Amino acid sequence: MPTTELSTSAAASTAATLTPVRAAALDSPALALRQRLLRALHHLVINPMTLAGSLVVLLLILVALCAPWIVTHNPQVQDLANTLQPPGAAHWFGTDEYGRDVFSRLVYGARTTLYIVGLVTIVVGPVGLAVGTASGYFGGWVDTLFMRITDIFISFPSLVLALAFVAALGPGLEHAVIAIALTAWPPIARLARAETRSLRKADFVAAVQLQGASPLRILVHHIVPLCLSSVLVRLTMNMAGIILTAAGLGFLGLGAQPPSAEWGAMISAGRRYMMECWWLVAMPGAAIMLVSLAFNLLGDGLRDVFDPRS
Repeated sequence: MPTTELSTSAAASTAATLTPVRAAALDSPALALRQRLLRALHHLVINPMTLAGSLVVLLLILVALCAPWIVTHNPQVQDLANTLQPPGAAHWFGTDEYGRDVFSRLVYGARTTLYIVGLVTIVVGPVGLAVGTASGYFGGWVDTLFMRITDIFISFPSLVLALAFVAALGPGLEHAVIAIALTAWPPIARLARAETRSLRKADFVAAVQLQGASPLRILVHHIVPLCLSSVLVRLTMNMAGIILTAAGLGFLGLGAQPPSAEWGAMISAGRRYMMECWWLVAMPGAAIMLVSLAFNLLGDGLRDVFDPRS
């Protein structure tokens, strides 16, 4: 009888001891994720260049979202009595050849830039990741087929290839997005392929293969999550190139069409007056340079955060 009571009390004490341990084990994934996010945020904050890039990107997003409340004039209304006015109290960044406020058009141009960058990233990320992981995992003729197609796209300069696609599709903002997306996915595919080839012979992949997991399940649940960090960094650093390509298409009149505000088109329209009216090209040019630099700085910071050696 005493032996039974002792065993019962020991079992109760063991259960009481295991309960907090089990709770801690259940909370450990969330705790680990929280600690990783805090570590990444701390790294972004302590690096001044990365912090500056992050602030500029956040400012771009806020300006694009709050454009109707930020602008001082209607960006499409012409005022021929106030054409080519220099920067002043009435028009902070001056006016263009039609009397439109340059600051207001610059703000709405941020919306166009963010629209292009967002759509291209949404298209390019999954396509490049799918092509790269499938090519790297299966190998053989699948790898040869996908990589030869990728080599064809990479062999042409991105702007030249985008010009060819826009010439075939016709000018317009949506066609420019499609053209830029068709030229931006090959580097993502090459990166995902390289990551997958280094992972496909790993022990954990062999273990799930022995358990009977299908190739699709291995790719989706085990390979793709490990490639996401590198792809995210690459996408962030590609955004500067996307902005420059979009500005180039807009400069040539193949992007956003008038009267829509777009930074490249603003530079194209103001180049005829830039010797006397410097603000027509200086303001959108400075915006393109600043935002492109910000995305590059943010990409460098994310690369340091996701680097396993850091």
